[in-house]
Amino acid sequence: MREAPQHAQAWGGMVQELANASALDKKTSALAYLAVLAALRLEGGIPFHVQTAKQLGATREEVVSAILVGLPAAGYGVTQVLPAAIAVFDAE
Repeated sequence: MREAPQHAQAWGGMVQELANASALDKKTSALAYLAVLAALRLEGGIPFHVQTAKQLGATREEVVSAILVGLPAAGYGVTQVLPAAIAVFDAE
């Protein structure tokens, strides 16, 4: 947020503190976050967070499974992020 750098810094600090407080390891946390993004159908964050999960050692199958884990509760809509997630994962 170039327009509000202090707000961006505060937000970033809060996000980092939440990550530090988590009992989950970083890879599991990244996969869980992908599940949340998919359930909420927030496609915009998928590329960044797939790349993060991949850098933390997540496999393609783990990324797909994380996205689909919400299928019973959130419905078929979680599948809409799969094409973007797979494209980003396979890009390198």
